[in-house]
Parts: sequence; C-alpha cells; structure tokens
Amino acid sequence: MTILVTGGTGFLGSHVVELLSQMGRPVRALVRRSSDTKFLRSLADVELVDGSVDDRASLERAVIGVTAVVHSAGLVKARGLEEFMRVNARGTENLLEACVPHAGSIRRFVHVSSIAVGGPSDAYGNAVQVDAVPRPVTDYGRSKLAAEKAVLAKKDQLLTTIIRPPAIYGPRDREIFAFFKSIKLGVLPLLGSPHSKLSMIYGPDAARACIRAVDADVPSGRIFAVDDGAVHTMAELIEEAESAMGKRAFLRIPLPRRVVEGAAWLSESYGRLTNRAMMLTRDKCNELFDQWVCDGSIATRELGFTADTRFSQGVKQTVDWYRSAGWL
Repeated sequence: MTILVTGGTGFLGSHVVELLSQMGRPVRALVRRSSDTKFLRSLADVELVDGSVDDRASLERAVIGVTAVVHSAGLVKARGLEEFMRVNARGTENLLEACVPHAGSIRRFVHVSSIAVGGPSDAYGNAVQVDAVPRPVTDYGRSKLAAEKAVLAKKDQLLTTIIRPPAIYGPRDREIFAFFKSIKLGVLPLLGSPHSKLSMIYGPDAARACIRAVDADVPSGRIFAVDDGAVHTMAELIEEAESAMGKRAFLRIPLPRRVVEGAAWLSESYGRLTNRAMMLTRDKCNELFDQWVCDGSIATRELGFTADTRFSQGVKQTVDWYRSAGWL
C-alpha cells in the first residue's frame, strides 16, 4: 500500500508525506541527492529513493510496488520557458510513462497542477471553472497546462486525477514568506487593488486534498480546484497577516506595473549573471496584477474534500512556525 510522492522535499510535497506518515500509510519519496532530506528522515514509514523526473530510469525503479502516485514535483521559478517545460511538462510525461506498465497495481495517479492553468478571473473576480478553456498568462502556467494534457492523454491507460490549487501558504513555504518578511520590516509593497479577489489554501489542507484524490472513486481524468472555501480580498489577507504578527506595516507603497516590470528586469539581469532562476520576472508580472479565484465546490461534492483551516487560523499557525524555525 506504499504511495510514491514526488517533490517530497518541496513545500506541498513535504506536507503530503508528513500527513501520510501521520496516517500510518507507507510512503516512498522521490528525492534528489542534493536535496535537504532532514525533515523527511524524521518521519515514520518514509522510504527515500534517489531520482528525479528527468531521469527515466530512476522513475522506473521508484514506481515498482507502489499503489498510488502523488506527483507534486515541479518548478515554480525557472530561467525560461524551456526549463519550465523540461521539468513540469516532460518530467510529468516521464513519470506517466514509467507508471503505465504498472497500471494494474497503481490505483490512482494524482497530478498537482495549478490555478495558473485556467488563467485569471474576470474584472469582477468571478471564479474560473475547471471546464473553462485554459488561458494561462505565464510560462509557468503554460508548462502546467502541457503537463495536464499529458495526464489526460493517459487517462484511459491509468486512473488519473488532477488537482488545481490556488496560492498555497503555510509552514515551510519560502515563496509567500517574503510577504511576511515585508510586514516585519514595516514596508509593504502593494500590487494592484487592495480589493482584488484571491483564493487561498493552507498547505496541510492542500495535502489532504491530494490524499482524498488518491482514495476517491472518481472517473479518470477529472480535474478539481481546491481552496479554503472563501474568497479573500488582498486587504483582508494583509489585515489577517498583520494581526497574526502583532505588527502593522507602517509604510505601504502602491507599485505601478511599470515600476514592478523595471524591478523584474533587474531581477532577470541578476539571474542571468548568477545563472539562477528568479521568482520576479517580467513574465511573472503577467499574473501579479490579476484576480485569481477558483471554485472548490465540485471537489467538495465528488472528492468529499472541505478545508479544515480558515485563513485567520492558518496564518497564525504559519507565523508561529516561521518564528519557531527562526525565519522571522
């Protein structure tokens, strides 16, 4: 009954592995040799296997004897479209090809995608439905769409489910962590309107949705958006985060898109000089000023998934973890 989890040393993947371990379900985590595996090694019933999604031979070894796969490995930042496609799209294809010969024993392949595939909400912040025509606005979103297409192409050979989370926050997250650091410093850059609408989900809840997708008897190829059940405004998120930290950013700086694009150009230039992938790029600017709302009601009906954690609770637990870990 072992479940293979890719991306186990990443943010969401680590929560999937942790929750499975707590449930007493054996886990096999695919990890790179260069990854920090200290946390995973502290968990019970977790087997670590060396490999990566661009190493087909390692994937063929990793899938032997597993009963399900949660594929959460992927890049959220890269040095360009080709790197995104190599890992997010072709890496998914490699894993699917490794799984197909074992379709008789692998009861479900759960692919973690992204709200970025569907594209942003309209000017009113209406939820983007999972059956709408995809319209990604970034290279990341395009690579995740390509990965989804690869999963759907195998849905008659392998039982598959696709999960599309919105922004995920929580303990061990390093991307949204910058938001909390800004509040601590007292200087908070503001992108877009404070009334812009967003869906969110707490990391452990997103992990639980992945595990529900493993266990739920739903048709192969189904796509589910998952969220915390609320539509937030940026102003509300800031207020809750400041309350959790017990500190208010004394300086709030609205940043026009042109200014952010200029900063993104500098960020990209630094990335080229250091050969590093940067989170802030001009391509990323294509999503920073939009509204991102999804509808998790279908996941509630068909997967039986409802988030346990409201943002007001989750943000407090996140801040407490950052402080205990010495990040804040």
